[in-house]
Amino acid sequence: MQIRKNGTTSLPVPSRWGIDAQIAGKPIIRGTITINALSGNSFTGTANFRGNPIPIQGTWGESANQLRFDSPYASFTGRLSIFDDPGIRVRHHVLNGQFLMKPPSLQAGEFGNWIATTDTALIGAPINTGSLPPVGVFLTSDILYNGGRSRQY
Repeated sequence: MQIRKNGTTSLPVPSRWGIDAQIAGKPIIRGTITINALSGNSFTGTANFRGNPIPIQGTWGESANQLRFDSPYASFTGRLSIFDDPGIRVRHHVLNGQFLMKPPSLQAGEFGNWIATTDTALIGAPINTGSLPPVGVFLTSDILYNGGRSRQY
């Protein structure tokens, strides 16, 4: 696994992430995102929201720890943060941000929030252990490790 580092954060590649998206606090879709390759500031992968992986392409802004990608129905922007758990030697990678639904979705023009997580082995000293990760980390970990079952609401 290649890890692109910037200061105190990193983006694991390849990686599989559990994702949860909400509009006005209501769950819209859950599933997985896979980041297969990163070249410069562009990445490729897949999003799997309904049981069939669809290709995605996006950009990774290493200096700002920002990610942007499009699926056929929405555009996503987010920021990477890290939460280390030295007790179990795990580094939680958390992407969260906003998305905008686009045609041909029936919800085109609506926007909401999303969170995606993955984790890697904690190698070396912890970076960020001072605060608890967002609640969405536990939900997306469940999506990722308990069958990865995609659901639409």
